[in-house]
Amino acid sequence: MRRPDPLPSLDELRELGRRAGIEHLGVAPANVLERARAALHERRAAGLAADMAFTYRDPDRSTDPRRAVPGARSILVAARSYLADEDPPRPPGAQARVARYAWVDHYTPLREALRAMARRLRAAGERAVAFADDNAVVDREVAYRAGLGWFGKNANVLVSGAGSWFVLGCVITTAAYPPSVAPVADGCGSCHRCIDACPTGAIVAPGVVDANRCLAWVLQRPGPIPVELRPAVGDRLYGCDDCQEHCPPTVHLGRRYQRPVPADAQAWVDVLDLLDADDDTLLDRHGRWYIAGRDPRWLRRNALVILGNVGDPHDRRVVATLARYRASTDEVLAEHARWASERLGLGVGSA
Repeated sequence: MRRPDPLPSLDELRELGRRAGIEHLGVAPANVLERARAALHERRAAGLAADMAFTYRDPDRSTDPRRAVPGARSILVAARSYLADEDPPRPPGAQARVARYAWVDHYTPLREALRAMARRLRAAGERAVAFADDNAVVDREVAYRAGLGWFGKNANVLVSGAGSWFVLGCVITTAAYPPSVAPVADGCGSCHRCIDACPTGAIVAPGVVDANRCLAWVLQRPGPIPVELRPAVGDRLYGCDDCQEHCPPTVHLGRRYQRPVPADAQAWVDVLDLLDADDDTLLDRHGRWYIAGRDPRWLRRNALVILGNVGDPHDRRVVATLARYRASTDEVLAEHARWASERLGLGVGSA
């Protein structure tokens, strides 16, 4: 039988991660995340989770790393920047905005880096499993416990000296590594710009977000978008960056970790093209995003609201598109088209 490799040092794992595009790596103990568990239960009971599942589905499971990897002793927590070195220009016409983290797929390279570390640990005879954007573990709490940063008032983890333009992931392992110095000191102080910038007032207390009003979730959840929130949607198709774009540490420090923008970045999506496309085309273009039930109707719903907010009522294609959707047999889409038509001052008989 082959003898296990020596257990890699943390410096070796950091270098392995660095070569794979990970900028920050910390270590947290693999015990129960008691603080996060209490917060999830409290916020779900208060109705702040809306109908969001993810880590709210089973808080006791997602806050116990040993449920994911029995016998776990350490969690290696990684942060990978998604800040682009330039913003793609907005094309002409009715355009829908996409949150920065979704311009390109940042989770696949993050997972590949984490899996490379997990393989190295398994070669040393340890159990190790990589997780990223996974409801098995509350990665923001683990990142906080690993000393990567502090919780901002917008509930994002602000990486020390870098801000919040990062995707997070971890490797839960039976290997024992010394925990990083944590937690780091709060760096927000009296600043509340993220709270003031939220277009719907979804940050109801420092570090507490009401998912019922947070546009990042409103645009993902199934069903009608509440009428009172539709003007605030603006031109957003997927996600919302406002609280981060007004955060001083994120704006000023994140530039240290910018990445080149690939040619296929989806920073903007043509609204009318989206509303003309069939299901297969939309899933092919945007299927890596979270789309409830893998049903493109929710993208169309968002696009109709955007058209009501930024569409040109004198554009014949806008008028014809809204008329077509008002006649849809899908009552959700028809109702959103009626709302958009009324917002643009178009009568229901306009065509």
